[in-house]
Amino acid sequence: MFPEYRDLISQLKTTDHHFQHLFDQHNALDQKIKNMEAHIEPGTHEEIEALKKEKLHLKDQLYSVLRKASAAA
Repeated sequence: MFPEYRDLISQLKTTDHHFQHLFDQHNALDQKIKNMEAHIEPGTHEEIEALKKEKLHLKDQLYSVLRKASAAA
């Protein structure tokens, strides 16, 4: 996710608690979606789609933080 911001992501994960929280939520949702799609965890198509939308919303928030931090640097 966002390879152009790899270094900034590493930095923000250790210095910005809000960013770290969003990042962790995004990764947890990603794993949950993968598990549901692989039938490791139960989940309907609708539940998976809802989780994907939530994950996308988190990704948008992460991108916004990255853009602001990048512009401030």
